[in-house]
Amino acid sequence: MVKIQIEKIYLDEKAKNDWMTKRILEALPQVPIEEVRDKKELIQRYHLFPDPLSLGKRRLFITHFLGRRLKPCPGTSNHICCGYYVINAVTNCPMDCSYCVLQEYLNNPFITVYSNLEDLLYEIDEFISKVPNHFIRLGTGELSDSLALEQIIPISQILIPFFEKKEGVFLELKTKSSEIDGILHLKHSRKTIVSWSLNPPNLINNEEIGTASFEERIFAAKKCQDAGYPLGFHFDPIIEYEGWQEEYKETINTLFRHIDFRRVIWISLGGFRYPPRLKPISEQRFPKTKIFLGELFPGKDGKFRYLRDIRIELYKKMVGWLREIDPKLFIYLCMESKEVWEKVFGWAPENSLHLNKMFINRIKDFLR
Repeated sequence: MVKIQIEKIYLDEKAKNDWMTKRILEALPQVPIEEVRDKKELIQRYHLFPDPLSLGKRRLFITHFLGRRLKPCPGTSNHICCGYYVINAVTNCPMDCSYCVLQEYLNNPFITVYSNLEDLLYEIDEFISKVPNHFIRLGTGELSDSLALEQIIPISQILIPFFEKKEGVFLELKTKSSEIDGILHLKHSRKTIVSWSLNPPNLINNEEIGTASFEERIFAAKKCQDAGYPLGFHFDPIIEYEGWQEEYKETINTLFRHIDFRRVIWISLGGFRYPPRLKPISEQRFPKTKIFLGELFPGKDGKFRYLRDIRIELYKKMVGWLREIDPKLFIYLCMESKEVWEKVFGWAPENSLHLNKMFINRIKDFLR
């Protein structure tokens, strides 16, 4: 179970009267509040601390977001992307994974919730109305965990009923938490997919600090499966280390001893990759981390990755173990080149549009 330790709330004066703000303050009645007029001054002040990232995970900033919060997944250049759209309702999360790219990406160290949720729902509606033929996939798990904060910021409990009424539009919630009690009773009509990021317990315990344990994630997934939700699983990042084969194989076998593979809509595989600036930040914050010890070199997109032959071996092994469970599992590679797809599967999507069409067909088949 993820333990949320919010020690202070910063409240933008523009957000004071929002119903989401009131809901959060009711959930955290003992937490001191400081009203804020100047966001930039607050952020600059915190960057003077020795480790603003760790401190920021215990500070909640409630404010408005006035730009667009629904965007295409950034993907990565020269690689195949699946056509996913990202909903940015919250940035940052209480978890602290050594490999998390948000350490390098976010300028704002706080867990930040945008309380003008009505504007976001309007933006989503407007977007849906302009996309022909629908079958759009959207999700909240890009800049924050989708469910870790649900007990105090119930955004998923609002989005699930919202998407339940939409035709051909699907929400994916990606999480490393076990905070699912608030969504089990909701009517969803299988329009929401609940997905878990998975790694072997050894990696979860050492590199995914503050997340739910492997057993807690599987138990939560089973409860969501029993509540009728389609499930997804993301083995991403896959990390190479001594004994990885035995541990990943056992992770897959344990998963499907508890989960019905027929109720799994998709599984993604992604090798460990990171932008150059992440390594010094992570090594300073996590001096015992071992994730950078492999043969990692700059790729076409500028990110450090395992050598191509290593990635192919990782993926082939994972696909083989998954196919032993069910040859028909829908498995895809996240942010990989066409050449790697061909080596792993013997074929490759022609481009990102082709992969997106495969997702549409998978959804149609799954819902029949």
